[in-house]
Amino acid sequence: MTIEVLNESGHELDVQHLATLSRFVMDEMRVHPLAELCIKAVDEPTIAQLNEQWMEKQGPTDVLAFPMDELRPGLVNEEPEEGVLGDLVLCPDVAEKQGETAGHGKVAELELLTVHGILHLLGYDHAEPADHKEMFGLQDDLLAKWRSR
Repeated sequence: MTIEVLNESGHELDVQHLATLSRFVMDEMRVHPLAELCIKAVDEPTIAQLNEQWMEKQGPTDVLAFPMDELRPGLVNEEPEEGVLGDLVLCPDVAEKQGETAGHGKVAELELLTVHGILHLLGYDHAEPADHKEMFGLQDDLLAKWRSR
């Protein structure tokens, strides 16, 4: 599994921690062991520009997910597909603000955003109530397993 974490945010970031978390989530979701993922941490102006360009939304956001090969989680009775999972773009500045508001801090927020982004790359969405319940339930379960290991 190739996981590349690039820090272009201008802030200190534990890239190894994010890579280890990503590997954990991808293993739990039975993503092919040779799948590729790139995570890039950027500043607010950069993510705002990407948010406008790709999502047609104004201002900075916390995470953007750009799937590549449309990989899906492996099912118990079938082998997962090999390929490029995609790219995640995180904004530590936004994560820090959200983490403070939520009362759990920047690191926990970056963990949450990383899991959330990987689930988006795997095809999960939260536009509809049933999908929201499924995705956020899975996100909570993955974070709980990660933090209890």
